Amino acid sequence: MRKKIVAGNWKMNLTAQEAIELYAGVLQLPKNEALQIAVFPPMLFVSKCLENKQHITIGAQNAYPKQFGAFTGEVSMHQLANAGVEAVLIGHSERRMYFNESDAFLKEKVDAALSEGLQVFFCCGEALEIRESGKHLAFVRTQLENSLFHLSAEVMEKVVIAYEPIWAIGTGLTASVEQAEEMHAAIRSWLENTYSKATAEKISILYGGSCNPSNAKALFACPNVDGGLIGGAALKLADFAVLVAEETWITSN
Repeated sequence: MRKKIVAGNWKMNLTAQEAIELYAGVLQLPKNEALQIAVFPPMLFVSKCLENKQHITIGAQNAYPKQFGAFTGEVSMHQLANAGVEAVLIGHSERRMYFNESDAFLKEKVDAALSEGLQVFFCCGEALEIRESGKHLAFVRTQLENSLFHLSAEVMEKVVIAYEPIWAIGTGLTASVEQAEEMHAAIRSWLENTYSKATAEKISILYGGSCNPSNAKALFACPNVDGGLIGGAALKLADFAVLVAEETWITSN
C-alpha cells in the first residue's frame, strides 16, 4: 500500500524565530494517521525541529555523499543520520541547475543516503522547452534510469519520487490534473517494468510545482498522485494546514 505524504520544502527561507514558530504550528495540526508529514527546513534550523519531532519526519534539503573529509561547507549523509535526521531531498531542479549536480552525482547521493538509512525524496522533472518539444516523458525516464534504477527492488521501495515540472516551480503555474497524472502514471509504469507491479505499488510518487490549497484536492485525487512536495504553500501555516487536512484527501485515491 502506497504511503500518502505531504512534505514541506522551506528552501532558503525564514529566520530562526520564524522557523521555530512555523514548526510549532505544524506540530499542532490535527494528526492524520494515514498521512506522513515531512518538513525540510534550512540546515541551520534542522536541529531545532529535531528537538521535538514527534510524528513529523524531519529532513534535510541537501547533503554530501562522502562520510567525512575536507569538504568545507558540506554536511554528510552520515552526519545527518547520526544527528537524527530521517530524510533527505536529492535531485531537486534547483540543485541540478544552480549547482550543476549531474545524474551521476545524484546517484552517489542516493546510494550514500540509503546506506545511512535515510528516506530519499528523489526529485525529477522537465523544463518548459522539453515539455513543449514533447520529450518530457523520455527526459524524466532518463533521470530515473541514471540515478535510481540501479537499486534493488528491496532498496527502491524506500525511495519517494517527487515529480516537479521545472516550469511550475515557484512560477504560480501548475501542471493540469491530466499532465500530472500522465507523468505519474508513466513513472508507475516504468517502476513496474523495471521491477514489478508489487514494487511499483509500494512507491509513493508526489507532485511538486505550485501545489496549493486551490488545486491540491484535485491533484491528490489523481490515481497515481500520492501527495505533494510543497514549496511556497509550506511557508504559510494556514495553507499547509489545508494540504494535510483529512478533508483534502477524502476523495483521493
